Amino acid sequence: MDERTSLIQNGPASTSNAKLYLAVFSAVLGNFNFGYSLVYPSPVIPQLKVEDNLDLRMDTTDIAWFGSVFSLGAAAGGLGAMLLNDMIGRKMSIMISAVPSTMGYLLMGAAQARWMLWLGRILTGIASGMTAASIPIYVSEISSPGLRGALGSCPQITAVFGSLALYALGLLLPWRWLAIAGEVPAFVMLVLLCFMPKSPRYLISKGRQQEALKALKWLRGRGANFTDELKKIEQSITSQGYISWSDLTMPYYYKPILIAVAMRFLQQMTGITPILVYLEPIFHYTKISLEPKYDAALVGAVRLLSVVTAASLMDRAGRKRLLFISGFLMFLACQSLTMYTHSTPYPSINITHHDPHTLFSIQQSHRVQQNLPFDSVALIPLLSTMVIIFGYAMGWGPITWLLMSEILPLGARGKASGLCVGVSWITAFGLSQGFMHVVETYGLFVPFLFFSVVDVINILFTALCVPETKGRSLEEIENYFRTGRTFTINEN
Repeated sequence: MDERTSLIQNGPASTSNAKLYLAVFSAVLGNFNFGYSLVYPSPVIPQLKVEDNLDLRMDTTDIAWFGSVFSLGAAAGGLGAMLLNDMIGRKMSIMISAVPSTMGYLLMGAAQARWMLWLGRILTGIASGMTAASIPIYVSEISSPGLRGALGSCPQITAVFGSLALYALGLLLPWRWLAIAGEVPAFVMLVLLCFMPKSPRYLISKGRQQEALKALKWLRGRGANFTDELKKIEQSITSQGYISWSDLTMPYYYKPILIAVAMRFLQQMTGITPILVYLEPIFHYTKISLEPKYDAALVGAVRLLSVVTAASLMDRAGRKRLLFISGFLMFLACQSLTMYTHSTPYPSINITHHDPHTLFSIQQSHRVQQNLPFDSVALIPLLSTMVIIFGYAMGWGPITWLLMSEILPLGARGKASGLCVGVSWITAFGLSQGFMHVVETYGLFVPFLFFSVVDVINILFTALCVPETKGRSLEEIENYFRTGRTFTINEN
């Protein structure tokens, strides 16, 4: 044996992993709802800008709040889940997220005033934050060692499926029916999880060994050596230490934590959240030959393709190489969008609730835009946005989450992951809140110029601060931060 040899030997392989796959599918439906909820404003905002009900019609300020309050809810939900995961378990935390999700979509589907839409977005954000913090832990802890890597990519893939489903339904349904459709995956998730086992690791940590043994037997099948796996989990939990807040001042702890927090901050500073949330409005601001709703659906399909590609390359190409490629692609795409929107300005329409000619002006603008003759140059915004999404999903999207789970010390993982979630979504709120105001005041080229500068910073940060963890055991990664700059473990 060496340090890359699995400590958990499952014995004879199970005749089928069908029950494990069913449990993972049941859980990641929450990520499907997360992806759906995140981009919900994209096809909805153009409809609310021309809504007949003046109590629902939105101007730039209203749109900014509608797009951004989701992030505040997600930050609160993520931090809350860090406590619930240990108090009531991972599965129950995921199931509870169905409550704010259902309430939020009911509010938006039946909304008669703007505050109902905003409150609905906050509630769906809370649900999304809870699932984003709970589902990866649950999937990791129920998966067998040989399948943990493949199943660990399922949460992000299903989140992308959720966004793509929203874009596709946005081509067919009005905004109220989109809200009603959002309740379906949460309800299905809740029903299925009622029949799924709790995390064996959580059960053992609570002294419920018999329930843990029953859960492992159900997940692994009769042919697996789940008794031996149960003993290994018990040994692992017994050996885990507890650290205090004062211990976080040690370089061994604060260096990986600072890297993880900085990566979550820089990930959001690439502008991915406002780009996804305001995707259709962005296309409305550019002279493009296709209708923005079709452009959004195309971008969603590209995002799905890129996530699947990244999952297949993660362990072959290496983390840093994918981060470099990701940052470089996003930089090129943001620069092309900056130059295009600066040299080809599209007159914006600032909507107010007191302008009786607003509806006519918007409809006339959209009609003129759709009747423009086809111009290949007008495809630059669409292609550039596709490259941004593709580049993000190749590196700075999934790898920041992966590295966070790899480099954070085990004893500090609960506190530090909560800090990462909070920083991430608070940053997303600030960008989403200010994006439309900056666009209305200065033009679309300003935020994309800013995002391109951030991409350069990300490339430099990757080169100087991020370790390459490909092929390294968790013990070697911990040794890297303990000793300063070496992965090699001195056995003496």
